[in-house]
Amino acid sequence: KRIGELPHATDSFANRLLQDSAMTADPQGSFEKYEAYLAHLDRQAERNPVHVRDSWDFDRSDVTPVPLEDVESEEDIMRQIMSSAAMSHGSISQEAHETLAIAMNRIGGRSNSGEGGEDPKRYGTESSSAIKQVASGRFGVTPDYLLDADVIQIKIAQGAKPGLGGELPGFKVDETIAALRHCKPGTTLISPPPHHDIYSIEDLSQLIFDLKEAAPNAKINVKLVAAEGVETVATGVAKCGADQITISGGTGGTGASPQSAINHSGFEFEEYVGRVHSALIQNGLRQNVELITDGSINRGRDMVIGGMLGADSFVMGLALMEAMGCQQARVCQSNTCPVGIATSDPELRKNFAENAVDRVINFLRNNATEIRGIMASLGIKKFEDLVGRKDLLKQVRNFDVMRNFDDIVWNHNLEAERGIRFDRTAPRKEYKNPLRPGHISVDRDLVEARGDEILSGSPTFIDLNVGSENRNIGTRISAELVRKFNGAANVPNNAVTLNLTGQAGQSLGTFGTRGVHINLTGDANDYVGKGLAGAHIVVKTTPNSPISQAPQDNTIIGNTCLYGATSGFLFADGMAGNRFAVRNSGALAIVDGAQGDACEYMTGGEVVIMGSVGKNFAAGMSGGSAFVYDPDGKAEKFAGLDGAGKKHVFHSVADNELAKARLKERIQQHYDKTGSVHSKRMLADFENAVKGFKMLAPSVSNINQWQPETFDIAA
Repeated sequence: KRIGELPHATDSFANRLLQDSAMTADPQGSFEKYEAYLAHLDRQAERNPVHVRDSWDFDRSDVTPVPLEDVESEEDIMRQIMSSAAMSHGSISQEAHETLAIAMNRIGGRSNSGEGGEDPKRYGTESSSAIKQVASGRFGVTPDYLLDADVIQIKIAQGAKPGLGGELPGFKVDETIAALRHCKPGTTLISPPPHHDIYSIEDLSQLIFDLKEAAPNAKINVKLVAAEGVETVATGVAKCGADQITISGGTGGTGASPQSAINHSGFEFEEYVGRVHSALIQNGLRQNVELITDGSINRGRDMVIGGMLGADSFVMGLALMEAMGCQQARVCQSNTCPVGIATSDPELRKNFAENAVDRVINFLRNNATEIRGIMASLGIKKFEDLVGRKDLLKQVRNFDVMRNFDDIVWNHNLEAERGIRFDRTAPRKEYKNPLRPGHISVDRDLVEARGDEILSGSPTFIDLNVGSENRNIGTRISAELVRKFNGAANVPNNAVTLNLTGQAGQSLGTFGTRGVHINLTGDANDYVGKGLAGAHIVVKTTPNSPISQAPQDNTIIGNTCLYGATSGFLFADGMAGNRFAVRNSGALAIVDGAQGDACEYMTGGEVVIMGSVGKNFAAGMSGGSAFVYDPDGKAEKFAGLDGAGKKHVFHSVADNELAKARLKERIQQHYDKTGSVHSKRMLADFENAVKGFKMLAPSVSNINQWQPETFDIAA
């Protein structure tokens, strides 16, 4: 290493040894070269221990080895415990992304789409990612995407850059990636911190419920950072109904991580997996939750140690990149990867290795072979019998700080914990809200009672009185329609119309698909139209409601509505709460007013706000259009910065006939749908009203360059 450089767990020589083993087709010859790679890692760890696990070894003082043939096979080990890291198509090339998916599917493991969506052509094929990620950016999250998943991962944060989402420079966003992420090519894409619909543990519980309604057969994974107190958070996550919890270590991560994130990352997984395992046992939850971990896992030994601490399965990232051909050029963020892995450049992608799938599988099989050998030496026949066996670890060296790891490993009641682990054979759990035992969603009741009619494709009309306890109305119905017609695009127009009266609970119309129409007379709680994907939602008041007289001053729908929407329509006769239309990328929405943080991170779609907005309006907005009634200039004054960190340019709608005509059309549509008193007043004096409207379209610097998007409201 260079003078002043921190020690690394791997180096260029280790990379070459790993690739030599992965490129060797003969299993025996491949493993012999893999052993040379292991020997080099051992020498590195002894000279410059980097990871906590470098100070440990296995305690074989009280074990009886078993013959290798008695240990479960490499195939079983790979299938049970191996996953690839969440790396999006965009952060890595299409070839690299599909290679990981194909390799993992062939061994029965799980690949992770990352937070960039996935090409629908891959759904149901060998190149489909088993794990689909739902992160703060909500890039590419549609009903089809969710229904194709075996596991849906909610990314709270990752250990290599906690508190930050992903970031994709605009020059890596070509037409294909832009289409998957519902934005324009060349747009820099940032995933904000995940606070929009996860402000609290209750919000997380609702998001888990959202996803279980939208994808009834998928398991829900929540990704947490290895940091102080994570065991308490993990216990809460398990109580929220998660099926899996990932404890993400502070090492690893993409080469494109910003310096500030690398320097302020989480801790190593070894420091916290054992605590989480014990905390789940103490709360009677361990059997219900699969515990997963990641963080610079480079070999089978790392997984064995992780299993002894309490993890059921593991995630590998950089090591798989190296198996595919990564040369650690450290230009991931520049789109100039010389081997076609971390680039969208079509010329560089031609350099991608043709036999990359076989190379990844060879490397994973070598890891499994190493694991089998360790298990045999410890007298363990099945990997699941290793889980929680902290007693099989011992400390053999100290770091310079002379740290003792008793608090991590040995200060637990090991006898009480032994044998308590996740049940792999258990079916996926249905979410049960502890506050409402036995509660069944309206949609499930409707599908059970009138499923043949709802799924027939012929127009079906349903009238319901609803209350605030009725959550996710329209979500399960949308999922069943998408599944029945083999894709959202095939769902017939006007398949189901729900005419509701009352106060709708959280997540009305969440992930609602085309063909579903929801008309609510009353008001609705948070998350209306979250992830909207073609459905039509109309929320209007009764004539005698206080909201009806001054809808621009009264809230009718709650917080975080239309978050992550990709298509569809929302008309609300009243104000929306905070964080309205965040990350909208294709939906049309018309409301009488909105509170703070409206239109943040929009990349597409159209929003009309016929009243005031709060602070931080349109922060990070990089696409789409927003019309806002702003006669006093407050929206301009309090607006956030655009996606490039510059001050937004607002345009006067009255100065452009095209924008003026579009606005009048939208207000008329709002009146037709809701009967809004406020819309009626504006239409009656439109020539004066339009003078107070400003338009924000980040993709144009001059309003005369603006071209409106097309929305088929009749569909």
